[in-house]
Amino acid sequence: MAQINNELINTQKPYKTYQVLIPVLLGLVVIGWLFLDEFDPAVFLSFHFTIYSALFIVLAFLLMFTRDLGMMWRFRYLTDKDLSWRQAFHINVLSEFTSAVTPTVVGGSSLVVIFLIKEGINAGRSTTIMFVNLFLDELFFLVVCPLVFLFIPLSELFNSSSVIVSTFAVVFTTIYITRLVWTTIMYIAIFRRPNWIRHILLTLFKVPLLRRWKPKVELLTFNLVQTSNDIGNRPFYFWFKAFGMTLITWAARFLVVNAVFMAFNPTHIDHLVVFARQLILWVFMVVSPTPGGSGVAEYAFKEYYNDIFSSNSIILLVTLVWRVISYYMYLLIGLLVIPRWITKSFSRTKRNSTDDLIIENEDI
Repeated sequence: MAQINNELINTQKPYKTYQVLIPVLLGLVVIGWLFLDEFDPAVFLSFHFTIYSALFIVLAFLLMFTRDLGMMWRFRYLTDKDLSWRQAFHINVLSEFTSAVTPTVVGGSSLVVIFLIKEGINAGRSTTIMFVNLFLDELFFLVVCPLVFLFIPLSELFNSSSVIVSTFAVVFTTIYITRLVWTTIMYIAIFRRPNWIRHILLTLFKVPLLRRWKPKVELLTFNLVQTSNDIGNRPFYFWFKAFGMTLITWAARFLVVNAVFMAFNPTHIDHLVVFARQLILWVFMVVSPTPGGSGVAEYAFKEYYNDIFSSNSIILLVTLVWRVISYYMYLLIGLLVIPRWITKSFSRTKRNSTDDLIIENEDI
């Protein structure tokens, strides 16, 4: 088990240069193609960008900052404040950056364990925090979607203005059911019967084709049981507060689109519909095979929201601003923060490994 933990700790840097370039190029190519195909300079010149517009774009940036602050707050809360605000900032940036340069279905959540270990949290607690983060995020999605959709006609959510939008209802329903099952399994694993899940997985990975991954599954299931012992007996107030942080975090992220829309079209907007469509679009992006949903997100966003604006030229600008604030900004911040973090954390790992070797030799 110690050997597996060491492998996690000594993992190489979480990105390569081409992993950053691919999503940027995909997104820019799609946006460029859409501009060439549908952009009308006359409409753009007729649009007046006012102080009012600038204030709402600033608000959009502030909402993303609120989202990041909520994630950092939750990391500190789940570690009982063993992480400093600076360390929580690093972990959030690393998680968002890896989500941006990997397919959305992979995301940065699976690497949170490594980032936490690098910041001094042991493997067991790091795994606990990863599971709890996943559980809270999935719970937000499962709870908020039905509540919001109660107040909106389905015709407003699943319009069939294009081929890609017409698939949203099927994709959303499939993913919602899948996440409901997955969250139920996590609930049982964390709060009720972790040993059941451990036994099932270990039995499954005795199959010859899966046996090569059995050591890692042993570590995973061991940490799962530790997760239940460590976090499963926390009081209701602990979970209420943690879910409140999650609610603030995700609500702020989705409200970015509302703020951007107000910058370009301040009247005749049903903001509840705009917010609800973000929930559906996010689910669609989850199954995108491209890094961070790049390319797919831009095209789907433009198609999904084009009925709100009278001109395709304006919705293209809105799409570009939305992706800059919610996606490209994290690529830039990651490129600025990660190299220094890698140098610092990996040199610390080497020092710790050297110290351990000296101690072992002294013991011998």
